[in-house]
Amino acid sequence: MYQGASSLSLDAKGRMSVPTRHRDALLIQCEGRVTLTKHPHGCLLLFPRPVWESHREQIASWPMSARAWQRIFLGNASDVEFDSAGRLLIAPELRTAVGLTRDVMLLGMGSHFEIWDAAKLDDSEAQAIAEGMPDVLSNFSF
Repeated sequence: MYQGASSLSLDAKGRMSVPTRHRDALLIQCEGRVTLTKHPHGCLLLFPRPVWESHREQIASWPMSARAWQRIFLGNASDVEFDSAGRLLIAPELRTAVGLTRDVMLLGMGSHFEIWDAAKLDDSEAQAIAEGMPDVLSNFSF
């Protein structure tokens, strides 16, 4: 299970250094082979390849009425691997699609990660807090 937030910077070529704790786990779990794709909320999803392959099979079996959503998830999927310095290259098309600039946040979301432009994530979280907890979480408590 991946969890936690990491504040990172993209280099001029669009490479992101993954924190050691996550990189080591990904190297063990999937030999550093991961898949990136777009999410409609404005971030990228980063999946260990075996987890992605399971999702990919589900998405590919969706009916024709969901073709636009298949394009979002499958059509934008990009298989990547760590370079020798432990970095992942995020394709320019994906960076542009979700507005990634220099400052990004890597969020562990259990079985996968989200990659957000830092300012965009701040705005998204502020909006969620302003809207209040959804009814589905009314019984949630720490």
